[in-house]
Amino acid sequence: MKILVLGSKGQLGCCLADQLSDTDYEVIYTSRSEIDMADLAQTKVNITNLRPNIIINASAYTAVDKAEDDQQEADKINHLAVANIASTCGEIGCWLIHISTDYVFDGAASHPYGENAETNPQGVYGDSKLKGEVAIQSSGCKHLIIRTAWVYSEYGNNFLKTMMRLGADRDELSVVGDQIGCPTYAQDIAKTIVSILSGLDLKRSSGIYHYCGDEPCSWYEFALAIFLEADIHGLKTPSSVKSITTAEYPTPAIRPTYSVLDCTNIESVFHVTRSNWRDGIKTVIDRL
Repeated sequence: MKILVLGSKGQLGCCLADQLSDTDYEVIYTSRSEIDMADLAQTKVNITNLRPNIIINASAYTAVDKAEDDQQEADKINHLAVANIASTCGEIGCWLIHISTDYVFDGAASHPYGENAETNPQGVYGDSKLKGEVAIQSSGCKHLIIRTAWVYSEYGNNFLKTMMRLGADRDELSVVGDQIGCPTYAQDIAKTIVSILSGLDLKRSSGIYHYCGDEPCSWYEFALAIFLEADIHGLKTPSSVKSITTAEYPTPAIRPTYSVLDCTNIESVFHVTRSNWRDGIKTVIDRL
């Protein structure tokens, strides 16, 4: 089976390389230098020539705040390029596994979002990702859309690495405490995708699945867990970490107040387990 990974240099792409390294799949890893998704015509040619059995799209425009002023680029990568890939997958009979986000919801719920919950993105990033989802569903290609949230790892830029960097430089930090979500270790997302691969066949129906961390927390609580583990490793941490409100830390893009995803569907269908983000913190700090 031939697998094409798009976005191989991002944090999920790097984790997919780790998790696929011990498998027998023929895997082709591409970054923007090999397949520029924004070049729709050439992307179509490249995919058609490669003729993979499965495409894993780990590539996206993820600069949430920048997207507010860069709507055209966010739409091009998260919507139009995805529509083009999905259309091409449909033409060659290829599965598409696409990674989406909790930002398709408005964050106003008080209980975990199921896959069929009403979508209502509050910013350009979430809107562009939702349009990408709709384009995949409309294309008729065989697909799995996996929504996840609060992704971190030893690779790329993410909240954990930002906290480690700031914690080494500052004695006092303020972290938002009124946004709730489920941190998700990217290696666990990659493991889940790899475990799903062997079960993909014509009998498996397309659909949307949620996958995230196993325990809700705030960004403040996530930061405290990071610093606790860093301290155990003998690393410098702030002497004071203060919980602040979203209003005290304004950003160009609105963040969902509540981003907890219901993962029971993916657990029951594919027999996977949710990401234990506390264990993930330990692993990342060990590797860093």
